Amino acid sequence: MATIDQLKEIFHGAKEENLDKYVDALNEAMNEFEINTLHREAMFLAQCGHESGMFSAVSENLNYKAETLTKVFPKYFRDVNPDDFAKQPEKIANRVYANRMGNGDEASGDGYRFRGRGLIQLTGKSNYENCGKALNKDLTSDSDYLATPEGAARSAAWFFQENGCNEAADSDDVVKTTKIINGGTIGLEERTELYNKAKSVLGA
Repeated sequence: MATIDQLKEIFHGAKEENLDKYVDALNEAMNEFEINTLHREAMFLAQCGHESGMFSAVSENLNYKAETLTKVFPKYFRDVNPDDFAKQPEKIANRVYANRMGNGDEASGDGYRFRGRGLIQLTGKSNYENCGKALNKDLTSDSDYLATPEGAARSAAWFFQENGCNEAADSDDVVKTTKIINGGTIGLEERTELYNKAKSVLGA
């Protein structure tokens, strides 16, 4: 269990009101999904902190400029003019997330409907459906639940347990955990720093 004072010590850059808002939800979610050892708790908190911008964002920001689109999502904007999508989050999400993760085609609107939400960005219709079953919530029709402190924390904890992050944390493996969550190693330095800080604070 993490106290509010411990969260403040771990996440120096976080706003106090955001930590206050999430402390109970985080503890309840960790308890629900067997995130119950020092390493598991430290890894979960570190990854959530990084993914959510220190608990400030629980919905994916897709408000990209044209040049950023070609860097972040190169394969989706080779055959189209990125200027036609720039600064249009809904249009961007519908293109980038079409026909994968259980989503329909670009015209279906699933990409934006099932964009990343929660402290660990839950993305795609299949993930929404599977998470919903575990949380006993219909997330395909009530996706806003994922933006509440409870929903944001529970969905993150479900993803963490469901995808083997508990076991990666047991092995002290920040790289593996990051790859599971991120698909790569973006932000690895901060994730590692937060993990080590969380271990130190929670284990004191």
